[in-house]
Amino acid sequence: MSLETVPYSFDDDLISRTRCDKITRVRVYDWDDPAVVIGRGGKQDLELRAKNIADDGIVLYKRPGGGCSVVLDPGNLIVSVVLPMPGLGNIKSAFAAVSQWLITALDHCGIPEVQQLGVSDLVVKNRKIGGSCVYRTKDLLYYSTTLLVDHDPQLVDRYLKHPPREPDYRLQRAHRQFMVSLKEMGLVEEIGPWRSRLARELDLGLAKLIKDTGCPEI
Repeated sequence: MSLETVPYSFDDDLISRTRCDKITRVRVYDWDDPAVVIGRGGKQDLELRAKNIADDGIVLYKRPGGGCSVVLDPGNLIVSVVLPMPGLGNIKSAFAAVSQWLITALDHCGIPEVQQLGVSDLVVKNRKIGGSCVYRTKDLLYYSTTLLVDHDPQLVDRYLKHPPREPDYRLQRAHRQFMVSLKEMGLVEEIGPWRSRLARELDLGLAKLIKDTGCPEI
């Protein structure tokens, strides 16, 4: 069965404003009800347990960026940044700079030794704590990552099949053995106060990110 998708539009206002005034913008936000997000080129039959999604009345969003499908729930934290980058190139270097900006902020918030592995995973001790996507269009780059602060692994098993493609370091591990929340690792207690702390650290590092990506100064 094929499910209807809804455009992932939660950061469209950031994109529109940055397109107009060329100012870098960051948003850190919680998620409410469980949902599934499929990438721009995602294949429902390969990635989703469609019947379970339909039976539970779960909304299926489609994001502008690529990558495999993810489950969002109230234990997730979303970090999005929109950069006014001239032209259409420099995707790899910009992606690396944004990832390092986020990794540095995580380190300052008590999450040390985070690595970027595969194409876009954030990893601690060889287990995934977050996944990112990037969307590049003329004069603009949009990056968004989902951090597993206190996610529900049962929902991932219920709504997602084993991905049709995976990074080498996953080693064919099932979702529960591959993914881990920051709370399960004992690194975060409450999502609310930690979200505020992370937002502050990201703001402190924003000037360096703008310089590293060649964006116009604020």
